[in-house]
Amino acid sequence: MKRREFIGLIGGAAAVRPSAARAQERTRRIGLLLAAYTPTDRPGQVRIATFHNALRALGWSEGRNIAFEYHWGEGKLDRIKILAAQTVQSAPDIIVVAGDPALAELQQHKSTIPIAFTQVSEAVGSGFVASLARPGGNITGFQNFEPEMGGKWAGVLKEAVPNLARAGVLFSGDVPHHTSFLRAVEAVAPSLGVTVTIVDVHDRSKIDDAITAFAGQPNSGLIVLPHPNTIANRRSIMALALRHGLPAIYPYRYFATDGGLMSYGPDQIDQWRGVASYVDRILKGEKPANLPVQAPTRYELVINLKTAKALGLDLPPTLLARADEAIE
Repeated sequence: MKRREFIGLIGGAAAVRPSAARAQERTRRIGLLLAAYTPTDRPGQVRIATFHNALRALGWSEGRNIAFEYHWGEGKLDRIKILAAQTVQSAPDIIVVAGDPALAELQQHKSTIPIAFTQVSEAVGSGFVASLARPGGNITGFQNFEPEMGGKWAGVLKEAVPNLARAGVLFSGDVPHHTSFLRAVEAVAPSLGVTVTIVDVHDRSKIDDAITAFAGQPNSGLIVLPHPNTIANRRSIMALALRHGLPAIYPYRYFATDGGLMSYGPDQIDQWRGVASYVDRILKGEKPANLPVQAPTRYELVINLKTAKALGLDLPPTLLARADEAIE
């Protein structure tokens, strides 16, 4: 073969190599199980868009090297159980899960599929991981809250409503972290001059009745714990709180933007970016056991001034000064 022909062949091979590599690149499958959201729920859409954009920035493109399978729990615990089984049976390369009940259901299947979570509270206490620093299995991710957060919610609510005498905690016994949050509320309640009442939200069909039954006495307020039932039914809960004149504190920003009095919790959008970074690292060969569970470094206080006015509240200037956002 002449030298000129050999050089031409080398040049031609170099020219086609990138497209050939792309053709041979394996598409990785991500199964997403979102406990609380429906496909049309705005907060769910925002979180998924954030996740997609973060993956795209890391070199993952749908239709080229990655595919998504969505499973929407809609806040229905029986549905979440079925979807968890379907997600595992579909055998994706990695599962991304949002919500404690959904992660608990996935864990029951004892699958070795890597799992990256967010919107999960007390990962160690719930038995999802061995420790935050060393998860030790196939599960890791981004934790929303520690148990002490229950006391902080109670403190902020009392600061907003100095005459608060009764705190109704929207509670579901199906998740261990609710018990931890409740204990934290009960621990600080005597120093706040507040009595604590459980408002059971395990049965979503009875949430309205439970809140209405609690609302019969003056100087009462609500602490709404994070759970698929409280997220999926947030508009009904907020409407009832307003109707009965119940000041309430919620765990996530979108509760306040949707009309709740105030929220105190982590930046979930940032945590979804973090989940994308963990998915990228796991798909490139790192083990979940070696990726520490990350907890928020700060929490955001968001206050809805319109709702405060509707409730007839004159919020303390010190609380307003601390707010990260005040919604007019």
